[in-house]
Amino acid sequence: MMHRFHHLTGFVIVTLLSIATAASAEEVRVGVVGSASDGTFFIADAKGYFRDEGLSVAFVNFANVGEMLPALGTDQLEVGSGAPSAGLYNAVARGIDIKVVADKGSMPPGYGYMPLLVRKDLIESGRVKTLADLKGLKIGSPQQGGANVATLNEALREGGLSWGDVDAVYMGHMQLAFALENQALDAALVAEPNASLALKSGKVVRFVPGDQIYPNQQLAVVVYGGGFTRKAPEAARKFMVAYLRAARDYNDAIASGHLTGPKGDEIIAILTRYTTLKDAALYREMVPNGVDPDGRVNIASMEKDHEFIAKLGLLKGESSVKDIVDPSFAAAAVERLGPYRRKPGESKSGMK
Repeated sequence: MMHRFHHLTGFVIVTLLSIATAASAEEVRVGVVGSASDGTFFIADAKGYFRDEGLSVAFVNFANVGEMLPALGTDQLEVGSGAPSAGLYNAVARGIDIKVVADKGSMPPGYGYMPLLVRKDLIESGRVKTLADLKGLKIGSPQQGGANVATLNEALREGGLSWGDVDAVYMGHMQLAFALENQALDAALVAEPNASLALKSGKVVRFVPGDQIYPNQQLAVVVYGGGFTRKAPEAARKFMVAYLRAARDYNDAIASGHLTGPKGDEIIAILTRYTTLKDAALYREMVPNGVDPDGRVNIASMEKDHEFIAKLGLLKGESSVKDIVDPSFAAAAVERLGPYRRKPGESKSGMK
């Protein structure tokens, strides 16, 4: 097993990576953000799928995909991950060569892994009964300009509200959970596993699951740097084969919307080994993210969110979702592996 973690932040990451020896075609540096959807990368590493393809993978921790962009644009990082965001689109508008190549986290029915949480005292007092009651509240969201702002906007629209009717606050998922528990926020969109951790405090309520707010939303994607796709296209294709093998194992581990399927224990063991969350029971309780076993990206969702981000005035320059998404690597992997086929009677995750 060839996994390594680099705990670096901000410009320090770019500086240190810049002086490192350039990776060969077989060495791949992968940016991760500490979300539940990183799990597919870890499964591929733990089960030797990267090794099978002749790849050695190093994981590099970032706060979000926006922090990865300089490294991706200067060939210091081959693979990135995170939410489609204003930062991603603006980077492409500036000429940075990056491509969205696969689904990493989506919300098909039953997989609303980023729910809207509301403080329990607001529910019990009757202050919040419906989405319309969000008016005037301080609501947390993970990233300004990320796909999550479109999720929040859909919740507001369902309640007959507009963007200006709430006070939006941005911080990381773990910080959002703490802020809810400390009553610094009234409600928040919090992704798993932090959503379940917050619920265990007894101070918050899962008000609306994410898949009910915005069914099939594309919340997280796999991104390739231009240097990877141009200079090492074969390695890029091999990486996708390993990734989709892991995505299929992940899907096989899910039953009735939880990691309780035939491969559930194996996948949970991997997640507890690779992440800071060591509570296997919590993994069984939490709502898993969807990840398409054939790597398909929901372009319609990304286009809808791109339009809303533009309305917020966060886009600079011209950008198009269709110009950013490159399905060829996933298509090549599916051609080699064959299309995913789940056994009759088993539930689906990530299917659009």
